[in-house]
Amino acid sequence: MKIVVCIKQVPAKDAPLSIADAWIRETDIGFEMNEPDSYALEEALRLKEKHTGEVIAVSMGPERVKQTIKEALAKGADRGIHIVDDKAHMLDPLGAAKSLAAAIEREKPDLVLTGLQSDDQGFGQTGVLVSELLKLPHATLIMQINLQNNVQGQGLRVKRELEAGWFQWVELPLPAVLTIQSGINKVRYATLKGIMAAKKKEIASVTRESLGVAHESTQHIERVYVPVKTKKTEFLTGTPKEAAAKLLEKLRHEARVL
Repeated sequence: MKIVVCIKQVPAKDAPLSIADAWIRETDIGFEMNEPDSYALEEALRLKEKHTGEVIAVSMGPERVKQTIKEALAKGADRGIHIVDDKAHMLDPLGAAKSLAAAIEREKPDLVLTGLQSDDQGFGQTGVLVSELLKLPHATLIMQINLQNNVQGQGLRVKRELEAGWFQWVELPLPAVLTIQSGINKVRYATLKGIMAAKKKEIASVTRESLGVAHESTQHIERVYVPVKTKKTEFLTGTPKEAAAKLLEKLRHEARVL
């Protein structure tokens, strides 16, 4: 089984962010693998260990993204693909999905896994768009994956998380695309042996232009800013009945909680 895992490099959670040119100042912070994608990678590695096969880590971004790909290789992925794009952070989900889908299509995988969403922008759309572009069946919010054989051949039976503590079992054929829910498993750490082995594993670099992807962004970042904390106190005067009426009005039309 050939499994492709889409991983994204995002700013570290404890990084002190500062703004520059309508984006964060990247020179001042560290980066790490997107946490939801780490669960997708772990699930791919477990499927490989159980059923044999190959795991390929795909990521897009500037040169520093290779470090995240190397982390995936150290954990057990067999090889990596780096889609080189210094302005990947400016892409909307469709633009990112087009690039990823073009690179993935060349591999003809049996299964594509992504995290549910990214920690930085959190759109939660890239995995779904990749499945549509590849014209493959997909399911989201996956909490369990079972491979099974049926009349049509090998397929999947997956457990989806719904609202209010409910779950749903879905069957779909292979190849397919799944977006993995965080917490599906316990993510492993890279061992010293894995880190040493990663140095010999292949990371193929391709540019977005070489993939033949043309995309005009459907959304644009107008402003990035740190929220300003403010305090405001207002005294409601009048009789208790009048004060209650004023409070009710504010809760309905200003706070919009009623």
